[in-house]
Amino acid sequence: MKSKGLLTASFLLLVLSGVIWWSNKKAVTPDKAPVETTTVKLLNLPEDQIQDIEIKKRTGETIQLKRNDSKWLIAGAEPLRADPDAVSSMLSAISSLISDRTVEEKASSLEPYGLAQPAIELNITDKNKKTAKVLIGDDTPAGTAVYAAIAGDVRVFALASYKKNSFDKSTNDLRDKRLLPFDADKVSSIELTAKKQTIAFGRGKDDWQIVKPKPFRADRSQVEELLRALRDVKMDLRGSEDEKKAAAAFEAGTPFATVQVTDVSGTQELQVRKNNDDYYAKSSAVAGVYKISSGTGTGLDKGLDDFRNKKLFDFGFAEPEKIEIHDGSKNYFLTRSGSDWWSNGTKMDAGTVSALVDKVRDLSASKFMEIGFAASVLDVTVTSDGGKRVEKVMISKNGDNYLAKRENEPALYELNASAISELHKTAADLKPAPSPTKK
Repeated sequence: MKSKGLLTASFLLLVLSGVIWWSNKKAVTPDKAPVETTTVKLLNLPEDQIQDIEIKKRTGETIQLKRNDSKWLIAGAEPLRADPDAVSSMLSAISSLISDRTVEEKASSLEPYGLAQPAIELNITDKNKKTAKVLIGDDTPAGTAVYAAIAGDVRVFALASYKKNSFDKSTNDLRDKRLLPFDADKVSSIELTAKKQTIAFGRGKDDWQIVKPKPFRADRSQVEELLRALRDVKMDLRGSEDEKKAAAAFEAGTPFATVQVTDVSGTQELQVRKNNDDYYAKSSAVAGVYKISSGTGTGLDKGLDDFRNKKLFDFGFAEPEKIEIHDGSKNYFLTRSGSDWWSNGTKMDAGTVSALVDKVRDLSASKFMEIGFAASVLDVTVTSDGGKRVEKVMISKNGDNYLAKRENEPALYELNASAISELHKTAADLKPAPSPTKK
């Protein structure tokens, strides 16, 4: 019996030894732990040195990005502009490409990792015509990383899956979908024709102005919003509608808006038409007709009053230096020195002056008028910006409300009676600063 037990124990030991050997053998395959866990920078390519990126996929698709001065193009029979943000993201991913770990220090074959025929092959060329090749293979068993290698390096690495996603792009992913590829910081003028009206904007040194149909102050936030909407007019490439159908829909559509944008490179024009509930656009900067989002279309549906500045004063949130109010027989003269306000040599209570400044700052039109201004019953003059800006507003009674007019400007602003009543009250509440407490 002892002999039989010894024989059984020997057999179990032999089986256990085999299991351990097989386990150790599997540990060096792609299914198990890496040789080391330290990260390795795979490429030494600064973003501004990269000139050419070729993306080859296992599916057979090839995309080539080429730098043309400061812009990137997608090479082809008809080169396409590349999306600056998409290319910038890819350049950042390339220049900062770091492995999560080293899987094998000296791979005898790339086949087990899917690198012999990689899912993605990146061929990168710098300004000195030097090239680097990055191979991205199969997913690791856990599915959180992919195998990768650099041509000429015998090591196999693991990259986080999201890094692969930085390069797994289609032509549509990388294409600049903007229909008006202007430089927003260098736009000098915009002309919008919508609602049977043409409005032209000019950018001055300090701000936007309406120059057509008449010279008016522009609401800067509204013009900047228009500029953002135009910058975001993009091709909708998600649908199945082909070019011929889009062109036919455009031709059959109703003219909705036409925009011209001028920057340092010239003038670009966009025509937008509405067909049922859909919007189609044709750009002078991009060949073809494209469907655009309905939100973009409705964003152009604005008239003159939407862009006019309704505020009576431009000093904004800056603290003015002087305020002068003539209200019939009542006159108020306020000057600021540092943080203190004075009136005819008397230091004024800061809280009451601040309340008055707020009421003057908030004076805004409820609507615009063409006629009706009579004799002024209230004049307000504000000096700000170190004395460089002097704004004078004359206010007259007009029925139950009031009309205001800025000096040397044709626009008439209708004010609610409540705004003037509050201004009267706040001015009447001005008082001297309390006397210093004697110790």
